[in-house]
Amino acid sequence: MLERIRYDGAYPTRERAEEVTHDVLAALGRQLTGDERVDLAACLPTEAARIFAGQIPDRRPLTGWGFVKDLATRTEATPATARWDTGTVLTTIGDLAGRSLLDRILTQLPPGYALLFGRAELTQQSASTSIRTPVSASVGLVT
Repeated sequence: MLERIRYDGAYPTRERAEEVTHDVLAALGRQLTGDERVDLAACLPTEAARIFAGQIPDRRPLTGWGFVKDLATRTEATPATARWDTGTVLTTIGDLAGRSLLDRILTQLPPGYALLFGRAELTQQSASTSIRTPVSASVGLVT
């Protein structure tokens, strides 16, 4: 897992990849609860699972962007660097978890995490925002 994160994130050293992985796993551990938390820990290598599961979940989970901003603050990184680090680690974690577990994780988390895990963020369009066709176009009138 760590070598893939180092390669995908283009980190210059193994130590830097370890640091980034630790920070993102700890941050994710503060967001997930319940069966998804237990099941994800079981998919991770032992040390990664220890870091992840050793965190106390926050009472109010952060949005995806809030997660990145919080990580930037805690690591004294720029938001762009924190976003890169988050995407690199969470994409690898999502692959380890598999599609079914990742679907459950994304259902539990607030909006904005799918892209961080390397997935498209699809939302259902509400009826109030549906696209409306002008009356003249729908009845074939020419103006």
